[in-house]
Formats: sequence, structure tokens, C-alpha cells
Amino acid sequence: MDDLKRGYLRLCKESNIEPQESVLNQMHNVRDGSPMPRLDLATQSLSVDTCAVLGKVLLNDGVFTEIMLCDCMLNEEGAKLLLRGLCSNSTVKTLDIKGNNLRAAGAEALGKLLRHNKSLKSLILEWNALGMWEEGFSIFCEGVRANKVLQRLDLRNNQINHQGAGELALALKNNDTLEELDLRWNNIGLLGGRALLSALQQNKSLVRLELAGNNIPSDILKAVDQAVDHNSDRQATLKENRCRTKILSNEVHFLKTEKNKQYLEMMDAIDQQKDELTRSNRTSAMRVGQLQEALNERTSIVNSLRAKVQMTEAALTLSEQKSNDLKEFLNKMKAEKFELKERHTKDLKKEQEEMALREAKLIKELNTANEKNLQLKSKVDELERKCKVQQDQIFELKQEMTIVTAELKMRIAQTEDLIRCYIKCKDYYYYYCKCICGHLHLFLCQELSRVKSVSITERAKAEEELMKVRSQVRLEEQQRLSHLEEKLRLLTQSRDESQNHCTQQKQTISELQAKNNKLTFEVEGLKHRIDELFQEMSGKDQEKVTEVNKVRVELQEQIGHLQAERATQEGFKEKISTLERQLKGIHRDALLDKESELASLLEKIRLKDSEIVRMREDEAQRASFLQNAILSYVQGSPLGLLTPKK
Repeated sequence: MDDLKRGYLRLCKESNIEPQESVLNQMHNVRDGSPMPRLDLATQSLSVDTCAVLGKVLLNDGVFTEIMLCDCMLNEEGAKLLLRGLCSNSTVKTLDIKGNNLRAAGAEALGKLLRHNKSLKSLILEWNALGMWEEGFSIFCEGVRANKVLQRLDLRNNQINHQGAGELALALKNNDTLEELDLRWNNIGLLGGRALLSALQQNKSLVRLELAGNNIPSDILKAVDQAVDHNSDRQATLKENRCRTKILSNEVHFLKTEKNKQYLEMMDAIDQQKDELTRSNRTSAMRVGQLQEALNERTSIVNSLRAKVQMTEAALTLSEQKSNDLKEFLNKMKAEKFELKERHTKDLKKEQEEMALREAKLIKELNTANEKNLQLKSKVDELERKCKVQQDQIFELKQEMTIVTAELKMRIAQTEDLIRCYIKCKDYYYYYCKCICGHLHLFLCQELSRVKSVSITERAKAEEELMKVRSQVRLEEQQRLSHLEEKLRLLTQSRDESQNHCTQQKQTISELQAKNNKLTFEVEGLKHRIDELFQEMSGKDQEKVTEVNKVRVELQEQIGHLQAERATQEGFKEKISTLERQLKGIHRDALLDKESELASLLEKIRLKDSEIVRMREDEAQRASFLQNAILSYVQGSPLGLLTPKK
């Protein structure tokens, strides 16, 4: 830390500027052994020259990991010089430039810093004006796109509009390290929110995105929150996987070291065993040299025993060869039997498949014929129902026609009666008039004389009365005639209507009769077709029966052949079982002989081993006696007396 302070003073002296006491105090307050050394220059007004010197000091600084420049009233030139020095710094992890009103030049300098710096992980730019100039902010966004280290970026209250949000969204699409982004209290709006949402479709590293106070609709905010939650879950799973892989790699490394230790220990143990073996080999070689002579004496006996064993092994190999030959013969018989069985099964399967195909074909034809028969039967039933319905309609029409004809006849009779009445009334009227006229004439003639005197006076009255009566009678007769003519007109009109109705009914009856004839003709054709189909079905049934009988005969023949082959195979099986029993007996006898011979040989070997052990003990006892005798002799000799005692 003293070196850093001295470097700052030296650079201030070279630049002919007065060092700021606040900067020196902050450098003095930082301890050398602190785990997170921080240069806190917050609320300290820094001049352009001081910023230039600090940039040169921080260019090769390896002490500070956090730099606080909050509310330092940095101008554009000072910020550019300070950030230029931080471009090559490799220790600063956190940079706080809150509340310095940085604009276009500051945004360009920050973009250059993000493009070249490889250690900065947290950048706080709250309360600046980076979004006022689109060109400068686009350069800043290019720096964000190129940076592969930055994890936290704070851009609150930077006057970022929807175009700046679009540039930032393009940068986020290509950035895979930024985890936290704070864009609260800007002017992003709907378009900017959509751009950021589309960027989150590609960006999978951003786990925290704050967008409050940007006039963004709630649905877009919800979608952004969902995407960020998805990214956070993904990052959590990735961190968990990294932790697991780290733990596993540590365990693997620990196991490797343990294995190496075990290997080295085992190699040391092997070396010790080798040394012990060499020592034991030396001692055993000495003992073997002593015992070799005794063994050479016994080798002849062992060689004779080996000759006997070889003879027994030759006999055993001959018996094994015979058993192998019998096994090969048995396997050959089994293979031939299996081939015959497979051949017969294939033939049976083939014939069964052909039979199944024939039966399926016949069943299919029978089903089609039955379906056609059912269709024709249904058509016949429908036609019969139609015929019945039409016959019922014809019967109803006939009844209606009889009723109508009866009504017409009644109306005609009534009209004829009315006409006759009219004629009678007319005749009666004429007769009545004549009678009245005659009576009046007679009455007048008889009373002429009597009334001549009165008639002259009353003639005029009588004539007047007669005229009145005649006019009244004429009026009554005219009324009756008009009434009768009206009735006659109505009757003729009703007769014409009934005649027209009768003609229409006759036409419908003729049409229905024609339809009935046509339907009867169709029914006869369908019946003829049904008879033909029944004949075809009977012919097909006969063909099916003949084919089934033929197939049954063929199957019976094949079953007979198969039964004969089965009988032959059973004979072969019996022969094979007898051969197997014979082979088992021979093998069992040979094994018993070999076991008895081996037991005798093992007994002989055990006896020989006991003799060898006894001889070794005798030799060792003799050697010890000889050694004791030599030692006693040496000790009793004058040379032994002269030798000093150990």
C-alpha cells in the first residue's frame, strides 16, 4: 500500500499537480492484510488531473478489488481518463460510478472498458444519463455484448428509451455471463419491454432483471419474470451440477492419491518380499544342494512310478477317446433327429398355413355371400314394406273414391230432385195461374150480371187489385226462380269440382298402379336374383365341402406318415437311450478303475513322501551330529584353545 501511495505522489509530481488529501487519506486507511481492499472515494470531488493520475496508478494496480466513485462530480474527460486506466486492470471486481451524470463520452469510455477489461464483475451506474445519446449508448451496449466477465450491471435512472433498450437487448442475446441487470426508473416503454423479452428467449444466464417504473404493461412484466425465473432455475441446476462435479473430481483425486499410496506401499511390501525370497532362496539352495543327492537316488523309483502312471493315463485317454466317439455319434444322432423334427414341423406349419389360407378364403367368400344375401333380403323387406304401404294407400284411395262417388251420386240425386221439384213448381204455378184465371173468368162471368152495376164502379179496383196480385205473384216467382237457379249453379259447381277430384283421384290411382306394377316387376327380379345367389351359395357350399373333405383326407394321410415317422423316432430314441446307458456304464466302470488306480498311486506317493521326509530328517540329524562332532573336535584341538572366545 505504501508503494501505491508513493506511486501516486510520484505521478502527481511528474504531472505538476497537487495531490488531493482525500485520496491520500483513503489510500492510507486501506490495510495491507485486508481480504477485500477497497478504494472509497465517494462524495469526493475529483479534478481531471487527479482522474488522470488515478487512471495511471490503477493501470498496473494489484491491490484494490473494489473502487467507489459515487457522487464525485466527474466530468466526461475525467471519467474517460480514469476508465482508460481501468481497461488493463486485472484485480478490480466492483466499480461504483453512481450519480456522476455521465453522458455520451462516458458511455463510450464504459463500452471500451467493458470490451477490454477481463476482471470486472460488478458495475454500478445509477443516476447517470447514459441513455440520452443513442450513439454513445450503442457503443456501451457493444461493450456489454463483447464482455465475458461482468455479472452485475446497475443502470437505474439513466434515461434509457425504447431504442436503447433494443440495443441492450441485442447485447444480451450474445452475452452469456451477465446474471443481474437493474433497469428501474427509465423510459423503456412497451417496445423496449418486448425487445428485452425477445432477448430473454436466447439469454439463459440472466437470473435477475428489474424493470419497475418503465411504463411496461403487466403482461410483459409477468413474461419477463417467468423467463428470469426459468433462467434462475437453470443457473441453480448448473451450479448444483458444478458443485457435484467438483466434489466428484475431488473424490476422484483423493482416490487417485490413496491408490498411489497403496501402490507405493504394495511395491515396498513386494520389494521386502523379494528380499526375503532371495534370502530364503539362498538358504533353500544350500539345503537343496544337500538334498539333491537323496532325491537323485529316489528319482529312479519315481520314474518307474511315472511310467506306470503314464500307462494308466494312456488307458484313460483311450477310454476317453472311446467315450468321445460315442458322444459324437450320439450328438450326430441327436442332430439328425432334430433336423428330421424341424423338417416335419416346417412341413406341418406350411400345410397348416395353406389350410388356414384356404379356410380364410372360403370363410371370406361365404361372409361376402351372406352379406350380399342379407343386403338383398333387406332390400326385399324394404320393397315389401313399400308395396304394403302403397297397397294401403291404394285401399285408402279406393275407400275415399267410393265415399266421393257416393257423395257425388247423392249430390246428383239431390240436384235431380231439385230440378224435378223446380219443374213441378213451375208446372204447378202455370196450372195455378190458369186455374185462377179460369175461376176468375167464371166468377166474373157469373157475377157479371150481378156486378155489372157494381163492376163498373169496382172494375178499376179489381183491375188494380189484379195487377197488384199479378205483380206480387210475379215477384215471388222471380225470387223462387232466382233462388232455385242459385242452388242449381252451386250444385253444378260442386258437381264439376267432384268430377275434377274424381279425375285427379283416377290419375293418382293409375300412377300408383303403374308404380305398383313397376315395384312388383323389381320384386320379381330381386327374387330371381336371390334364387340365383342361393344357387351360387349352394354350389360354393358343395365346393367347400369337397375341398374340406379333400384337405381332411390329405391331413389324415400326413398324420399317418407323421405317426410312422414318430414310431421310427421312438425306436431311435430307445436305441439312443440304450447306447447312453451302455456309455454311462462303461464310463462309470472306467472312472471306478481310474479312481482305484489313482488312490493306489496316491497311497504310494504318500508313502514315498513319508520316506523322503524320514530320510530328510535322518540326513538333518546326521548333519547335526556331524556338525556337533566337528565343533567338539575343533574345540578340543589346540587350535580351538588358541582362538579367543567371542
